[in-house]
Amino acid sequence: MKVSKYAKAVTAGLAAGAASLATGLADGTLSAQDGLTAVAAVLAVWGLTWAVPNKPQGPQGL
Repeated sequence: MKVSKYAKAVTAGLAAGAASLATGLADGTLSAQDGLTAVAAVLAVWGLTWAVPNKPQGPQGL
């Protein structure tokens, strides 16, 4: 299965942002700090996802 690095990064960013916002909404409110934390989480995950290359496929596409 071939997944582009962009699809991988977008999916990882959405997951990190959603997890961060869910934690921030645990008390029922969302502060500016919660929003900035979510943005930082998304940017960090995008950077890490971009830095790690996809695993090359073997001769049989595994």
